[in-house]
Amino acid sequence: LKDEWIETVKENLPEANKNIADRYFEDEVNDLLHEEAIRNNRRPDGRGFDDLRPLFAKAGGISPILHGTGIFYRGATHILYALTLGGPGDAQLVEGMEYQTKKRFMHHYNFPPFSTGETGRLGGMNRRAIGHGALAEKALIPVLPTKESFPYTIRIVSEAFSSNGSTSMGSVCGSTLSLMDAGVPISAPVAGIASGLMMSLDYARDKKYKVLTDIQGPEDHHGDMDFKVAGTRKGITAVQMDVKVDGIPLHILAEAFVKAKSARERILDVIENEIALPRANISPNAPKIIAIKIKPDQIGLVIGTGGKTINEIRDTTGVDGIDIEDDGTVFITGKNGSAEKAQAIIEGMTKEYKVGEKFEGEVVRIADFGAFVRIGPNAEGLVHVSEIAPFRVENVGDVLSEGDMVPVVVINVDETGRIKLSIKQADADFAKKKAPDAEGKPRSPRPPRFDHRRR
Repeated sequence: LKDEWIETVKENLPEANKNIADRYFEDEVNDLLHEEAIRNNRRPDGRGFDDLRPLFAKAGGISPILHGTGIFYRGATHILYALTLGGPGDAQLVEGMEYQTKKRFMHHYNFPPFSTGETGRLGGMNRRAIGHGALAEKALIPVLPTKESFPYTIRIVSEAFSSNGSTSMGSVCGSTLSLMDAGVPISAPVAGIASGLMMSLDYARDKKYKVLTDIQGPEDHHGDMDFKVAGTRKGITAVQMDVKVDGIPLHILAEAFVKAKSARERILDVIENEIALPRANISPNAPKIIAIKIKPDQIGLVIGTGGKTINEIRDTTGVDGIDIEDDGTVFITGKNGSAEKAQAIIEGMTKEYKVGEKFEGEVVRIADFGAFVRIGPNAEGLVHVSEIAPFRVENVGDVLSEGDMVPVVVINVDETGRIKLSIKQADADFAKKKAPDAEGKPRSPRPPRFDHRRR
């Protein structure tokens, strides 16, 4: 039809260029859509003003590798959603002139040219894609769990495969599906709808208008308002409005809110019919996060000089990351049991030993007055010669050797953290079994005593 219009203009106005013909055509279509809506109560696709396009929702089943997926259709608007979970260290660092923060939830929106039947270059993000992604992100943040209850970093990518209006609100709906499929314990599902407006061409005189629910391409392009509302059944989480007129009267805005709520609840019915609650468990492909608590003054011990200790733990266990907060909270992220291994090492390093605790320790050094026994990754205690056996031990080396594994019990921890251990209180028979000839062995001769008194 547009091509015929341009040919007609060329025939009747040979001096007119194509841009003028395009502009006249768009003006005619704009007037026609407004007149049809106001006078004949008709929309371009024949729907009623409050009708939604056909809806389809699917949670999961797209890829076993991804941690959460979803598909959402609204008419010819089709979007695929992919969600991945990461550790706290995967959060995005956001820096400004006077602040620095981290984002643990990111929503990225892609709108390739083929989604509107066009060809073009697939490259970096543009302003539109960034804005749509930010709107959907804002709509979902209020229902996300706290970092304390769910320490994962969450990233969702919305891929528009086909677009005929309202892909940003479609991204909200599908992102909800992928969040629940991934087992993210959101407080409530979120849906979004775009409402439009057709005001009479002579509105100042007749005050006629029509609020349109779930607008598609032509209504978005030629309409007077694009009003996006996202939220749960209990409230609104995000709003955005674009207008092409001088202003929207308050009563029209109120009507748009009411109709958006009704539409939002119908969409939520479809979403909840597909998946009513978040899955009980996260994907087995997602990393495991273990949170433990250490004292703030032990942070330096775990990190080590120049990060040496923490890097050794990472290399030894194969964890994805170890993140330490200022309050001493340690998040360990890993797969295949690596997180548990790192947890054991860190807990051993920072363990506070108490009187009465028993261990199997390794003798690491022999001295005249006793033996030093390692009972943890970063903990050694002294077994005084009097605590080795229930009988007198003349020479420590007669009973113990470096490398021996011995049973010990903590008998004292002083205010500086030095640990005293006892073998005889842990196992009175150990020394007898280890060195049966040591009991009753005569003392070795003492060296001569010197008289240091001044004469």
